[in-house]
Amino acid sequence: MRDRMRPRVGEPVDGARDRRPPAPSNKTHHGRILLIIGLAQLMVVLDTTIVNIALPSAQSALGFSTENRQWIVTAYSLAFGTLLLIGGRLSDIIGRRRTLLIGLLGFAAASALGGAAVGFGMLVAARVIQGVFAAVLAPAALSTLNLTFTQGRGRSRAFAVYAAIASGGAVVGLLLGGALTEWLSWRWCLYVNLLFALPAAAAVVVTLPAKEVIAARARRLDWLGVVAVSGGLFCLVYALSNAQTESWTAPLTYYMFVASATLLVTFVPIELGAAHPLLPLHIVTDRNRTGSYLAIGLAFCSMFGVFLFLTYYLQQTLRYSPLMTGVAFLPFAAGIAVAAALSNTQLVPRVGPRPLIPTGMTIAAWGMYWLHHLSESSTYAGGVLGPIVVLGLGVGLTIAPAIVTATAGVRDDDAGVASAMVNTSQQIGGAIGTAVLSTIFTSALTRYLTSHPPGPGVQPAAAIHGYTAAFAVACGLFLVGAVITAALLRSGPLPVGDTEERQAKPSGRQVKGDNRRRRRRQSADPNDAAPVDVAALQRRIAELETENRYLQQLLHIRSVAATTVRCSRQCYDARTESLPARPADGTV
Repeated sequence: MRDRMRPRVGEPVDGARDRRPPAPSNKTHHGRILLIIGLAQLMVVLDTTIVNIALPSAQSALGFSTENRQWIVTAYSLAFGTLLLIGGRLSDIIGRRRTLLIGLLGFAAASALGGAAVGFGMLVAARVIQGVFAAVLAPAALSTLNLTFTQGRGRSRAFAVYAAIASGGAVVGLLLGGALTEWLSWRWCLYVNLLFALPAAAAVVVTLPAKEVIAARARRLDWLGVVAVSGGLFCLVYALSNAQTESWTAPLTYYMFVASATLLVTFVPIELGAAHPLLPLHIVTDRNRTGSYLAIGLAFCSMFGVFLFLTYYLQQTLRYSPLMTGVAFLPFAAGIAVAAALSNTQLVPRVGPRPLIPTGMTIAAWGMYWLHHLSESSTYAGGVLGPIVVLGLGVGLTIAPAIVTATAGVRDDDAGVASAMVNTSQQIGGAIGTAVLSTIFTSALTRYLTSHPPGPGVQPAAAIHGYTAAFAVACGLFLVGAVITAALLRSGPLPVGDTEERQAKPSGRQVKGDNRRRRRRQSADPNDAAPVDVAALQRRIAELETENRYLQQLLHIRSVAATTVRCSRQCYDARTESLPARPADGTV
């Protein structure tokens, strides 16, 4: 009987399975995470256009000159474009949760400071701080998206949403900026960021885990690389901004371009010799990622021309208000959303990026060519609506596959800096497009005015001639991008599941490169001789701890059961011994 009551070794007693603690799970609320990333990206993107709408009112309220007005935009662009790669590496070093919180709360504080500005200097300082925290926030948002949605239709939908916001969020800025400026005040174009940032920060606190795995390879910052790339990007953005206000041949513009080229070229050997590079060069030497970065840069280069000159056309030629201008751009955003959803959920998993991105850029070139035929007699329905719908479809078919391709197959400890390259392509592409197309517009405008006799209708006709010249160049940029990406991108669908580096068998050249990097790490730090998969190690430790807790509970349950059986047996024996002995004759 005692043997029957004793549990067998390896067999859980009744209730033991129910009492086993659940294994730790990395599943998070994907819907909340997508909402956080969407709010963060929307806030960063719309800020580039919403402030432009508020600039005339802010200039009137604070009393700064027209020459200084450009610094409200340039200050943000300089800080944002310069620090993007550092912000991306910081998310690899200190974790996505911390960088998201730092970026969201810092951006909200800077927006509140700008909204309360009492002078030009205070507003410029707020815009610089906004750019700094935007450079922290944007890469952290995209890398969080990349590491959370790893495969399947969930990843396709998430990247489609992100791409639609990244490329169409500027339309929301036009619409929201026009509404806030017209109905409230220019200050609310800055205060509105608090309505996005604070709920997103609260969602980060309750959604993302406080403890996250941080790869050991990303623990250090390459300060020499930081100085080189930050200085190079600063000089490049400043030179482009100065070219718009002064000229491309101005001495300061020339010197800034030379300094930028020198620093960026120097950055390459610095990264080759660094034990912990800021931007591992295998990120940008991959054909798919290089093609994707170029597609994103060229698309934003051309697309910013649409926002700039089509806004002028709608407001100055068609006499639209700022609010109506934002409404007029909604079909463009709708085209982006439809194409992004279709390409990422249906087409990219089947055919890969190579057929899609060149096709999208060709469609966008068609839309630009259609806009090239605008005239003084054109109407919105007859001359603008069709082209911007076609352009939106082409941009959505370009940007969405390009973003998902640029972040596919990236190791977890490089996800932040790879995402920063996407944001850098957007920012630098937009800056180059604004500078180059503005120069082309000004040159075409001047040539038209000098070749036509003065008259009441010459100035509007010259402006439209300048717009159409800029649209023609943007059309050419899209066609060049289509040819380049068709040559660079690989055929076939993207790898699914785990990252490409973990699945693919390394080639001889990759093995030699890995050995060289390992030897450099060993010479730089003997304690960092062999790379360790810290994430897998921590997951295994967590599994062992859970199994240990389960075994301890099982041992406790078995010991209690054994003690109960022993006590029951002792009580039974005691009661048996206390009974009087039965007579031998059987009488009671």
